[in-house]
Amino acid sequence: MAESSENQNAIDVINAVKRYGDFVAIRRVSLRIRDNEFFTLLGPSGCGKTTLLRMIAGFEEVTEGEIHLYGKEIKNLPPHKRPVNTVFQNYALFPHMSVRENVAFGLEMLGTPKAEAASRADAMLELVRLTQFAHRKTTQLSGGQQQRVALARALAPQPKVLLLDEPLSALDLKLRKAMQLELKHLQRETGITFIFVTHDQEEALTMSDRIAVMSAGEIQQLGAARDIYERPCNMFVADFIGETNLLEVSVKAVENGKATCILSSKHQLTCPAIDGLTTGAKAHLSVRPERLFLSSTPSETESLHGTIKENVFIGTDITTIVSLSDGLELTVRTSNSDRGNKRIFEVGAEVCVNLEPQAAQLLSD
Repeated sequence: MAESSENQNAIDVINAVKRYGDFVAIRRVSLRIRDNEFFTLLGPSGCGKTTLLRMIAGFEEVTEGEIHLYGKEIKNLPPHKRPVNTVFQNYALFPHMSVRENVAFGLEMLGTPKAEAASRADAMLELVRLTQFAHRKTTQLSGGQQQRVALARALAPQPKVLLLDEPLSALDLKLRKAMQLELKHLQRETGITFIFVTHDQEEALTMSDRIAVMSAGEIQQLGAARDIYERPCNMFVADFIGETNLLEVSVKAVENGKATCILSSKHQLTCPAIDGLTTGAKAHLSVRPERLFLSSTPSETESLHGTIKENVFIGTDITTIVSLSDGLELTVRTSNSDRGNKRIFEVGAEVCVNLEPQAAQLLSD
C-alpha cells in the first residue's frame, strides 16, 4: 500500500501550457489532484487530456508553467526518474515472456534483485487475481487478463501515481464494465493515486472521485461525478456528460434566487437562477431525460404539453420523444422497471411532460 501524504496533493499543475509550434494544445491549465484519489481527465478526442497526462509522465515537455508531485517540481525530471508509472492503451506486454516475467521485468530494470522481483511480481499477480496464469505467455490470455497483467506490472514498483491512458478502450462492452469495477477496487486497495484518461462519460462517472472535463485544451468544469452530472456549468459539459434536453429560453423574471424562463409563447419553466442572470437575457436550460415523466394530467409544479412522437425500447429503459405544441421536442427516459407505476403512452397520444423539482438547470453559454 502506498504511503499517504496527509494534507498534501499528489499532483499540482500550475498554469501549464503546451505548444506545438503555433498550435496551443494545453491553455494555462491549473488543477490539484489529491493523494489517494481516482481522478479522471475526460473529454472528446483532441481536447488535450492525453497531452496533459503525458506532461505529468514526462513524455511531453512543459512549454510554460509548473508540475509538482507531492510538493516537488518534476517538470525537468526525465520520465524514468519520476515516481509514476503509465498503463498504455495497447498494454505493451512482451509476448516472448511469461506473465510473471512481464511483471518482474520493470523491477529488474530498476535494480531489484531477481528473487525480490519475483516475490513482488507474485504479490501483484495475487492482487489482480492472475496467480494461476503466472507461467503462461501473455499471448495465451484474454484481453481483460492482458489488461490486468499491464496493471500488475505498472503497480509492482509501487509508484506514487499511476497514469492510465484510455486502457479499457480495446475491450468489449461487457468486459470494459467489469474492468471499471476492477480498477476502482485496485485503487482503493493499493491507496495509489490514479489519473485516468477517457472519452467515455459513463466510464468516468462510474470510477472517479473527481472529474476534470476538458475541451480545446482547457478545463471546462472540475468536480465530483454527481455534481458535474447534476449541475453542469455550461452547454458543453451538459451536452457531453450523458444525455440531456438543451432548450433555448428567454428570462422573463429573476426573483429570490429563481428565474422564470420562457420556452415559447405557450411554455414557461421556473428554475434556480445563476450568477449574472438578468431579465430579458437569452439562455439555455438543461433537463435530463430521466428527470421528466409523462402523465395524462399536469403536475402541481412544472408541466409542459405535447404529443408522443416515438417510443424506443432499449432494454433497461424506454426512450420517448415528445413533440411540444410549438414544435420543440423533448426526450423522456422511463426505467423499464417503472412500467407498472408509470404508464407508457402510445404514439400520437397527448400527454403532459412533468418535471421533477429542480430538474431544469440554467447554463452559461
